[in-house]
Amino acid sequence: MNPLCLKHCLTETEKQQFEENGFLVVEDAIPQEMVEKLIVAVDRVGAEHLGKDELPPDANFNLLDFVGRDKSFIELLDWHTTFPKVWGILGWNIKLYHSHLIVLPPLSPEERDKPRRLGWHQDSGRLNIELEGNPRPRVSLKVAYFLTDTSVPGRGNFSVLPGSQLFNQVEMPEESTADPENATPVFAKPGTAVFFDRRLWHAAGRNTSDTTRKVLFYGYSYRWLQPRDNMTVEHVMERSNPIRQQILGKSTGGMGYTSPGEKDVPLRTWLQENLGSEAVAR
Repeated sequence: MNPLCLKHCLTETEKQQFEENGFLVVEDAIPQEMVEKLIVAVDRVGAEHLGKDELPPDANFNLLDFVGRDKSFIELLDWHTTFPKVWGILGWNIKLYHSHLIVLPPLSPEERDKPRRLGWHQDSGRLNIELEGNPRPRVSLKVAYFLTDTSVPGRGNFSVLPGSQLFNQVEMPEESTADPENATPVFAKPGTAVFFDRRLWHAAGRNTSDTTRKVLFYGYSYRWLQPRDNMTVEHVMERSNPIRQQILGKSTGGMGYTSPGEKDVPLRTWLQENLGSEAVAR
């Protein structure tokens, strides 16, 4: 794995921010040339998804299982500025269990002035019904890479209720079109990565600008969690290094997910060799 990872490990301040707020913003996580390469890949994959020769300006979709559809998407799996913070939060027994990319065009003029409540939700579907406890366990997190500029209001800003990952339910205002008082838009420039706990109540804001929002979401979980999408990655597995193979879901068998051996979790060995045994104490 890229040794530059060691320069971007989760700091105590970042850990505290994530634990308290449920999200963490890392600016300039990917350089502009990488952003541009990813936008080209998004436009190509999006056009294929829609059956078009090129991505239309009014394209609007949420495409699951995109990660295996371009080499540049695979590069982000263990990106040196972000992946260390993933293992810093979840530990070493992890994988990618879900990926989706969102293309959100501007609202039509007639829709822009209509008041609507945002679609507040927690991730992971029935985990929020069938897991016990209050709060329920974290289990996974997402890293959102913003490719277009959402650093000003009205651009479909990723919106959060800070600290709400600690509550199984949140109270909504009586007015059906109103959002909670503590609703907070996250302002992100191109190249920004936003990490968020799957339990954090969040929503996509309304895009009243003239700019289409493009964001990549990478969902990391413990290896024993069933994938949330098809994870169509077999075609890149054999040419990936052992740590990427772990991230892509490789295992020696069923027991390897809950009682992993050395071949199941090469990330653990790498951390031991580079950060010492205290980094993998559990």
